[in-house]
Amino acid sequence: MKVTAIIADDLVNNVKAYTQSSTITEAITIALQDWVDMYTIKKLNQQITQKPVFIHNGEKIREINRQK
Repeated sequence: MKVTAIIADDLVNNVKAYTQSSTITEAITIALQDWVDMYTIKKLNQQITQKPVFIHNGEKIREINRQK
């Protein structure tokens, strides 16, 4: 998708530096994907907080893992 946006030069240069990208397009793509990934993790963490996972018999699971 082709997009025209007004973004501060300092911000674009920082993104290029942090992502080690050679082009602005690559830098912004990486930055946006990272943001989406972090947002997704944040939402999943909220779901886990609301409905945590409880392991009732952890010792049995540890024994199975030790056998591998």
